[in-house]
Amino acid sequence: MAFASETGVIRIETLKSDASRANDGNGDIEMLAALLHACVRAGASVSFVLPFSHEDAKAFWIDQVLPGVAAGTRSLLIARLSNRIIGTVQLDLATPPNQPHRAEVRKLLVHPDVRRRGIAKALMIAVDQVARTARRTLLTLDTVTGGPAERLYQSLGYFSLGSIPRYALNFDSRVLESTTVMYKDLTTSEQGKVHSFSLTE
Repeated sequence: MAFASETGVIRIETLKSDASRANDGNGDIEMLAALLHACVRAGASVSFVLPFSHEDAKAFWIDQVLPGVAAGTRSLLIARLSNRIIGTVQLDLATPPNQPHRAEVRKLLVHPDVRRRGIAKALMIAVDQVARTARRTLLTLDTVTGGPAERLYQSLGYFSLGSIPRYALNFDSRVLESTTVMYKDLTTSEQGKVHSFSLTE
């Protein structure tokens, strides 16, 4: 998928499984680490708290995400501006045997410098396509209660099941924030079906 924004043409791709190789020849791991580091320092509530170094961010991708990508149990979507990775989201397919129809959306990130340009929405629409291809019809996620991401998810057809109070520390460990649990049923949702595009493999 590619779309034009005021900053240029942005492409949505799925990261290839060989990107988990240690040499990282095209620098994707370093760019993903820089993206996560920038988002956490800007206040994103995505499981991490300050102090949070670039090496901490890099270790997250190498140790927790890329093994699943290589195993085929996780899809990692990225948004590129020129060659730079400016956004990402994951679809976790590693569900229990009694939930072969479900997948979990994880870690929607957009670089603070390029927010409010439709990148997060484009990534989430791409997630729907990846889920349908994988025959996953129920998507689940959680997000900070009352935050902008919650409103985005609602606009894309996600329903709130409720919030859990005092669920997690915010990025600077000063506040315990609530989280909202949400779901989207792709068998009944029309949102995203009108958006037709091919992801770049």
